[in-house]
Amino acid sequence: MKTRRKFLALGLATSLSALLASGRGALAHGDAAHPKGKAGPLVRKQQEWGIAGEAKAVRRTIPITMSDDMRFTPDHLSVKLGETVRFSHRNVGKVMHEMVIGTPAALAEHAALMEKFPEMEHEEPWMAHVAPGGTGEIVWQFNRAGHFEFACLIPGHYQAGMRGTIVVRP
Repeated sequence: MKTRRKFLALGLATSLSALLASGRGALAHGDAAHPKGKAGPLVRKQQEWGIAGEAKAVRRTIPITMSDDMRFTPDHLSVKLGETVRFSHRNVGKVMHEMVIGTPAALAEHAALMEKFPEMEHEEPWMAHVAPGGTGEIVWQFNRAGHFEFACLIPGHYQAGMRGTIVVRP
């Protein structure tokens, strides 16, 4: 319960800061279009699974395909500790999908919240929302070793198995 409140508080505080800085909102779920344009300054806040990366530090791009069979391709990834990666997303489906990086516990808790509040709005550096037929990206620095996950937390997608693993090795 304490972890969920911390995750929610962090997410809401970061989202509110981003909304105030950018003067616009970002609809995270559903089929509504997301606003285009500059989102304001990147907020780099350490998470258990890493920190927002800087584009100039990227040395590797990993293409990720999202599909309506509720799968990511690939769904198992390995990165080196300290590596900054660009995830390049392509949604080949007919519905909205997203990729959210986190710990298994954080993702499970967030998925449960999304079931309760499917229209919840948020935009964080560790997530990308991709419209049908669209593209997106995440630039992330893996500065903590361990086993992490990524998932689509749109209600029903996570529960249908739309998730993958990331191993960060020393």
